[in-house]
Amino acid sequence: MRATVTIEKDKLDILMKETKSRSKASAVKLAINEYLKKKKIEKIKSMRGKLEFDMTADEIRHRER
Repeated sequence: MRATVTIEKDKLDILMKETKSRSKASAVKLAINEYLKKKKIEKIKSMRGKLEFDMTADEIRHRER
């Protein structure tokens, strides 16, 4: 999908330098992917202590499939 976005030049230059990207598009794609990955990790961490398991880790590992 194509999108037109206005990004400040200095911020885009910093992003390209930090990501070592050769193109603006690849730098932005990388930044978006990293952001989404970080949000997924935060969501998983927020579930800590909220899930209940009936089986131990050993039982799950050695269970027949």
